[in-house]
Amino acid sequence: MTRTFVIGVGLTTFDKPGKKPGDYPDWVREAGTAALRDAGVAYEQVGQAYAGYVYGDSTAGQRAVYELGLTGIPVVNVNNNCATGSTALYLARQAVAYGIVDCALAVGFERMQSGSLKPMYTDRTNPLQRHIDRMSEIHPPEPSPFSPQLFGNAGRAHMERYGSKPEHFAWIAWKNHKHSVNNPYAQFQTEYTLEEITASRMIHEPLTKLQCSPTSDGAGAVVIASEAFVDRAGCQDRAVEITGQAMATDLVSSFDATADPMRIVGYDMTKQAAAQALRQAGHRPEDIDVCELHDCFSTNELITYEALGFADEGNGHELVERRATTYGGDGPVVNPSGGLIAKGHPLGATGLAQCAELTWQLRGDAGPRQVDGAHVALQHNLGLNGAAVVTVYERVA
Repeated sequence: MTRTFVIGVGLTTFDKPGKKPGDYPDWVREAGTAALRDAGVAYEQVGQAYAGYVYGDSTAGQRAVYELGLTGIPVVNVNNNCATGSTALYLARQAVAYGIVDCALAVGFERMQSGSLKPMYTDRTNPLQRHIDRMSEIHPPEPSPFSPQLFGNAGRAHMERYGSKPEHFAWIAWKNHKHSVNNPYAQFQTEYTLEEITASRMIHEPLTKLQCSPTSDGAGAVVIASEAFVDRAGCQDRAVEITGQAMATDLVSSFDATADPMRIVGYDMTKQAAAQALRQAGHRPEDIDVCELHDCFSTNELITYEALGFADEGNGHELVERRATTYGGDGPVVNPSGGLIAKGHPLGATGLAQCAELTWQLRGDAGPRQVDGAHVALQHNLGLNGAAVVTVYERVA
């Protein structure tokens, strides 16, 4: 394998569905052009493209990427639920790492409907049916939407087993909304008080509305290149190396008789992917300076602290109690972008927005949300049924 680098990133703003001017090809043109400009390369130098989206017709990826150029390169459409963007990144990085191309492009986009996620096809098996069935054996179904039910029940399990409290989850949402104030790409840029977080409408205990990620429209793009390409292009000063990356899917523990709500929503596949990525990178969890983590719900951020190794299982709320995961804390700064809760969650773009944020952080280009001394970064992107993609990045210079 050759060394691989992020050399260009680009985003659109993330917006409430129906509020963003234009359509998904326009958004990919904006984000992709920004990423290519950031890399200092022309689209004609890209050897393959991977286009991620969840909601759309089968060749929407080609239609979007054609806004950047018509060079005949392979364009692969990618759908891996909420981990779609990072899966496109994973495939682009593999193409470069194994010498198939010297330069690859990952784009992700989404045009979503307002409201909670719902199954799109009701005449066939729901892909999440095994998760829903196993969760129903533990918790009788409630009227709330299925996603907050799944992740809310994981939070309940943590409270029952380890003593965390609703206030711990509310603090995570408070932190992420506070971080988002300094992110011009974020859907929400409002700082809320803890009281406002906890007083917002209850969706599924312990999750209130301000602890849930919104549906969003937007796009992101990342240019990946080999070491030889970086040397030829002379962009070493902008390059951020991917030193570890791994994807895991559901394990037996997600569904068997020992499965608890935390395992059902991906705890073990996150743990496996993190261990593999960190091992590749030659790092331990305590080496991470900054992290973009899949906080689709505040409960998932807390249990993912443990799955990533930032805390032992059962101790994630202790990081909250000492405010370890924000600026000035003794842990990695988690979700300086505002995370999914505040930045927004256009499914196909989310993983690429995480990559963009960490690239800016490691370059020292994050402005008022810059994490001092950021040298090693970790990205976690989760999609139920099922993928967890964990990527470790390092500053080159």
